[in-house]
Amino acid sequence: MEQRYNEFGSWLKNRLGFKVQKISLNAGFTCPNRDGTVGVGGCTYCNNQTFNPAYCQTEKTVTQQLEEGKQFFARKYPDMKYLAYFQAYTNTYGDVSHVVRLYEEALRVKDVVGLVIGTRPDCMPDELLDYLEELNKRAFLIVEYGIESTDDDVLRRINRGHDYAATVDAVKRTAERGIITGGHVILGLPGDSRESIIREARLLSELPLTTLKLHQLQLIKGTRMAEEYAECPSDFHLYTADEYIDLVIDFVEHLRPDIVLERFVSQSPASLLAIPGWGLKNYEFVEKVRKRMEERDAHQGARVMSN
Repeated sequence: MEQRYNEFGSWLKNRLGFKVQKISLNAGFTCPNRDGTVGVGGCTYCNNQTFNPAYCQTEKTVTQQLEEGKQFFARKYPDMKYLAYFQAYTNTYGDVSHVVRLYEEALRVKDVVGLVIGTRPDCMPDELLDYLEELNKRAFLIVEYGIESTDDDVLRRINRGHDYAATVDAVKRTAERGIITGGHVILGLPGDSRESIIREARLLSELPLTTLKLHQLQLIKGTRMAEEYAECPSDFHLYTADEYIDLVIDFVEHLRPDIVLERFVSQSPASLLAIPGWGLKNYEFVEKVRKRMEERDAHQGARVMSN
């Protein structure tokens, strides 16, 4: 089958030479817009329980979480290698020596061959980058920034606590060290339009990003954004699955063709959703995207030259 976009799984296997599985961790970090440093209450959409597996509990050490994650996957794939995925909240936020100890603990676990570190653009000090530059020479490493939006008005609306300039700075400083640099954006935030989302693809294409995750907006129970939706639903456009598939393809066609696409959708537990989801598993959604791309004869980057 023709590859119409730059797919993460194939890229990762080619890069490493073997198959790996990410194991999510909750290492007990917080965020600067939760603890009062830049704000309180966190991002208006955020509830970290939407993506934490059951074994991700802060009373367990990094090693314990990894070993339990390995047991879960090893039943099906006994020869699998692993990437420790520091996922919950801001995993570069804190005393650098403490952060480094957690990373090194993860790398001492058998069959863990590298790290994926999720963080915010405003939480990457040069001292930590110095360490990560050295680490990158002895282990596989991806630093993934929560960009969420390239629009400063949208970032303010969701109480993100940083502007897009912070993203540009952090991504460039990280990539300059030779570190694989990834990003995460949410499509359909309040204030977004189809035009602004296409513009976002163009702006992201100008950054030295290697990987990118796209997620649809989901409204999670108990979040401020769910309350905002209940008060003023006209401020939101919640895409149907078919609408979102076409939006994703439009986005991808305007995206630099060498950027590796890791995800198109997020999968929050149905019990946490304030608005019901689409009832599609990730692989089912991906197949729908591939099929629609074939129908439209669409390819990643096909419309970059017209930007």
